[in-house]
Amino acid sequence: MSIITLDILSKAIANRVGIDIEEARRNAGFVLDIFGFADRVIDNVLNNEDRQLFYLLEEEGMLTTDQEDTILYDGREWRTHYWVLKKKTIIRFAKNKNSCLKSVISDKKIWDISDRSIYDSLTEDNWAIRKRAKYE
Repeated sequence: MSIITLDILSKAIANRVGIDIEEARRNAGFVLDIFGFADRVIDNVLNNEDRQLFYLLEEEGMLTTDQEDTILYDGREWRTHYWVLKKKTIIRFAKNKNSCLKSVISDKKIWDISDRSIYDSLTEDNWAIRKRAKYE
């Protein structure tokens, strides 16, 4: 079983989200404070503002959600929502400095859709047309 440390999660966040390591370290510290020694945490411990970071990490593939249904003593159904660390993905992102480059696979070809790739693919004519349209 893998252990996610502050350094590992910080590197994963910095590499994947593309922020500096100090900001990533603050975010990673917050996330690990919530999770403690567990692999999953109940959603109710988060307030709406804190939950935004979890949504971002879910979008980047480092967290996922889970739910559990329970029948209460009076027959009602109760659903509990959880956040779960995706440890293998976090470790992979921590090792790969280029993990912020997003890609899409279609027709067995990988297309790089990162901002860097999109802007690098534009020609000077594209930039000139955009500038001209802006000032007209």
